[in-house]
Amino acid sequence: MASVEAQVEALFARHGPGYRWLVTTTVMLGTMSVVLASTIINVAIPAIMAEFRLAQDQVHWLATGFLAAMTVGMLLNAWCIHCFGARRCYLVAMALFIVVSLAGALSQHFSLLVATRVAQGVLAGLIQPLAMITIFQVFPLNRRGQAMGIYGLGVVLGPAIAPAIGGVLVDSVSWRAVFLVVLPACGIGMLMAGRFLPGKDAQGNAPRLDVAGLLLLSVAVTAILWVMASGYRRGWQDGPWRVALAAGLLAAVGFILRQRHCRYPLMNLAVFRHPGFAGSFLMSMVIGAGVFASTYITPLYFQQVLGESAARAGLMLMPAGLAMAFTFPLAGHLTDRMSEIALMAAGMVLFVLNMALMAGASLSSAAVWLVLWTLLGRIGLGLMMPPSSTGALGLLPPALIPQGAGIFNFGRQIGGALGVNLCALCIQFFSDRYRHADPLASSALAYEAGFDNAFCFLLLVFLLACLPLMAMARGQKKGRVSNE
Repeated sequence: MASVEAQVEALFARHGPGYRWLVTTTVMLGTMSVVLASTIINVAIPAIMAEFRLAQDQVHWLATGFLAAMTVGMLLNAWCIHCFGARRCYLVAMALFIVVSLAGALSQHFSLLVATRVAQGVLAGLIQPLAMITIFQVFPLNRRGQAMGIYGLGVVLGPAIAPAIGGVLVDSVSWRAVFLVVLPACGIGMLMAGRFLPGKDAQGNAPRLDVAGLLLLSVAVTAILWVMASGYRRGWQDGPWRVALAAGLLAAVGFILRQRHCRYPLMNLAVFRHPGFAGSFLMSMVIGAGVFASTYITPLYFQQVLGESAARAGLMLMPAGLAMAFTFPLAGHLTDRMSEIALMAAGMVLFVLNMALMAGASLSSAAVWLVLWTLLGRIGLGLMMPPSSTGALGLLPPALIPQGAGIFNFGRQIGGALGVNLCALCIQFFSDRYRHADPLASSALAYEAGFDNAFCFLLLVFLLACLPLMAMARGQKKGRVSNE
């Protein structure tokens, strides 16, 4: 078998100059499918809660499990591609994604539904980085920016249209249909992958997989998320809760120690020795919490507080999603021309304003204002994301950029899982407290109290993010001084 470079040259010779767009379409079908699957379920949460009789601090596992599992898939991506090649990795991952999606649509038990979402998350983590790797293989250096712009727009458009599609499916068919809507794109992507993706690289040895590190990380993430979600319901004196807390903390410490001394670590912690990178990592967690938690709770707010249908809630979110999608290219353009810190600070202000306005809303607030406030927050997040990644990687020497990119993406996913987890717990806790204080209050008023506190929680997180943002700024300043 030839090297990947030779295979790509042969594919160009067979398919002509248009090959790069054929392969870009192939990997984008996979990426948009998994990105769509990650968020489309949010508008179906109230219907799932009703069918399985769940509370907020239980149903959030459908989002949290996906996000947490996705980090594991991302860490496995490089090893899988080296061992099996891009084509086989894509085909197997997409085939399994179709199988677990069908299992999710047919699930009769909530535990099985969560298991399918976890499996989807692992496979999404395998598929999503593949698009970026393939685009770099087929586009010359002077055209990668254009290709990545198209890729980025496609990735963000998925979550923009997902709530509207999901809402219509929930109202007209069933919540189970949201598991099936991406399957045609998955099938087309598999057919194209068989023709257009390169196979295994015959040159170079596959990196060793740190199995022990992967297991420690999986235990740590699962246990800590479960502890955070279960303490309120089970009680802080519960025996299994305490065991899980100890296991999670020990696994986290064990993972860090192993990464420091392992020859082939999953994460090269040397990146944290560079000034400012720790601050940029915390910023990635904050942005992840903002993106995923607000995407999770906003459609629930529209449905459970305002009484909107799933379809109408999805349509109310579409302008904000499209605004975020089209803010991305602008933010990328501005990142080359102004301070990354200033651009991120502007985005933080807009998101904080969005959370403050949502927390202050009431049952009588006009829908148009809620749509505009949500749009404001999405523009803020769109302004923050490109400069946060370029700023973080700019703090590192070239040799550490690949490891730094992986750790930065890990931080965003974990931040999203933590954000969704804590917001769901916040909604449940404050809603229950409101019901205990006023048993005659309507469900909408009780939920409003919970959601208001969840919005305030995200507001506080972004205010505290000024500290890591300043650390990131100091790191950039030290980097400029050392280069002079």
